[in-house]
Amino acid sequence: MNPDLSVRIGKVKFSNPVLVASGTFGYGEEYGSIFDLNRLGGIITKSITLNPREGHPPPRTCETPSGMLNAIGLANVGVERFIKEKLPFLRTLKTKVIVNVAGSSVEEYVEVVKRLEGKKGIDLLEINISCPNVKEGGIAFGSNPESAYRCIKAVKENTSFPIIAKLSPNVSDIVKIALAVKEAGADAVSLINTLVGMAIDLETKKPRLTNITGGLSGPAIKPVALAMVWKVAQRVKIPIIGIGGIMNYRDALEFILAGASMIQIGTGNFVDPECSIEIVEGLKRYCKENKIRRVGDLVGKLKT
Repeated sequence: MNPDLSVRIGKVKFSNPVLVASGTFGYGEEYGSIFDLNRLGGIITKSITLNPREGHPPPRTCETPSGMLNAIGLANVGVERFIKEKLPFLRTLKTKVIVNVAGSSVEEYVEVVKRLEGKKGIDLLEINISCPNVKEGGIAFGSNPESAYRCIKAVKENTSFPIIAKLSPNVSDIVKIALAVKEAGADAVSLINTLVGMAIDLETKKPRLTNITGGLSGPAIKPVALAMVWKVAQRVKIPIIGIGGIMNYRDALEFILAGASMIQIGTGNFVDPECSIEIVEGLKRYCKENKIRRVGDLVGKLKT
């Protein structure tokens, strides 16, 4: 028996629940020589903004115990160059393509999605209302229900693509944010983005990142992410995409049991570029060994 790993978000059917997270996989082509990208459920691009961004000066990443900090600052080629230079490659893939969109104002988000509208090679949009290391990179929109609702509603009204709202853990109540974006029309939510953290160099007595603080990711944040996915799953009845320290198929299954329909691999891509494919194979193997016909049957089956 070959288990069914497929998942749906709106009208879009994914071959399996494994996605690679925005900012950890370039624009997809960078990993194309390592493995067959079509074996993934989908690819999520780097955050795309209206205009090109250089991001923060280096150093902008550093390792931490069981994780890493990054303060890239949404460095990207901008929407027009993305369409001309990056999208042609993505169109050649059979796997699903999700474009992550960021902005410094609701108007900027709307303008980016308008320019992406109708472009072949795109299946969904992930709206980043939660970037923790850019002063106006989305954190304001994901920090309270009202602004989150306003941003997602404006985007939804200007695109025919299904949209995923990417949520921040750096809030007092992530469930309220998730409920707000669902009401605004989000087809799914992804959580969590990185936690705010910092590291200090004892020799120089300076922060190890030029931005001082950055986003903490990796296994260190997995328990926080799991708890937030579980809390949101109790209240919000749209698909949840779990993110946070997923390094192997067992981690992925924990998120699925907690209520996630899909998962994203982030820091794992830096540790082992083939991590995501190993997770796909691990999920198949687990389902076969346990006589589970559909991986979707495990979603939210945590016994409490």
